[in-house]
Amino acid sequence: MARPPITNWPIPFGAKRKHEMAAYSERHYGQRTWRLRHPHVIVEHMSQTSSAGAVYNTFAPDVPDVELHELPNVCSHFVIGSSGRIFRLVNLRTRCRHTVGLNWTAIGIEQVGYGDRDALGNPRELGASLRLTQWLRCKFHIRVHDVIGHAESLSSPYHHELVPSLRRQTHGDWRHSSMRVYRRKLRRLGPCPG
Repeated sequence: MARPPITNWPIPFGAKRKHEMAAYSERHYGQRTWRLRHPHVIVEHMSQTSSAGAVYNTFAPDVPDVELHELPNVCSHFVIGSSGRIFRLVNLRTRCRHTVGLNWTAIGIEQVGYGDRDALGNPRELGASLRLTQWLRCKFHIRVHDVIGHAESLSSPYHHELVPSLRRQTHGDWRHSSMRVYRRKLRRLGPCPG
């Protein structure tokens, strides 16, 4: 699968934020590192915003997140706008806080919109999402059933969380019914070459 057009739009992720990510990883996964090595999962998200710019503005400042109040701030590796434009926000070798229990091994993709149907019902956004996900899946040898929605995080065999109060924490975006449709469309793109 060819790499789709991707615009680099990096959020600030310097030494301080990397140090915070390593400390976060140690607390939550028992691994003191900020590096994402050999990802096994791709997590699809809905941004709860109307634009890619709003996503960037949420992720860029390194402040405690509004939900769990931890550092570093949350982020995803990519955001896909409603026009179908793909932006890379964070290097693929860097961990992002986008899914409790999976940040140690997951690539995060935000789709602009407020509900699963916003992405599923927008051919340009959905097409870009499928092309990006397929390219990443093939690049990192990730199986289709390990492409999940945020709402499916607890059912992933890779889910691992050391903080007891967060072991059942998840979100409602990209429900299982929506992801069944998404994965069916992803399979139609065919197998990875080689």
